[in-house]
Amino acid sequence: MEQRAGAIRSRRRRERGAAMVEFALVAAVFCTLLIGAFEFARVLFYWNTAGEAMRLGARTAVVCDADASVIKSKITSLLPLLANSNVTLSYTPAGCDSDPTTARNTCTFVTVSVTNVQVQTMIPFVPLTLTMPPLSTTLPRESLTTATGGTVCQ
Repeated sequence: MEQRAGAIRSRRRRERGAAMVEFALVAAVFCTLLIGAFEFARVLFYWNTAGEAMRLGARTAVVCDADASVIKSKITSLLPLLANSNVTLSYTPAGCDSDPTTARNTCTFVTVSVTNVQVQTMIPFVPLTLTMPPLSTTLPRESLTTATGGTVCQ
């Protein structure tokens, strides 16, 4: 009986570190998946914010008598990840915004696009650079020539 108890104790001593090794392996995989989920959520946050910034820019463009540089600065201030080169502003019909005396009053639509936005992930051992899909919105002209737009335009 005592010999059997000694064999059990000896086996337990040999397996003493097994639980710690198993935990380390599982914890490493779990932490990597957890960080990956957080990074995926962060990329989706940037994607959503870029869409909202684009909609804000289009709304500002149709309400305010502001040029493209003002609208681009509003968009990039909402999401600093965007650069002015990522934002495109166009009026329909083409060329309706070129005459400063008419102040865009012949324009019927405004289109704001956001393209080539890259987000770098912070996943350990797997650095990825993801490019967001191009986003675009078009709104009809409201008051491009007369409205001050209140605080929205400032």
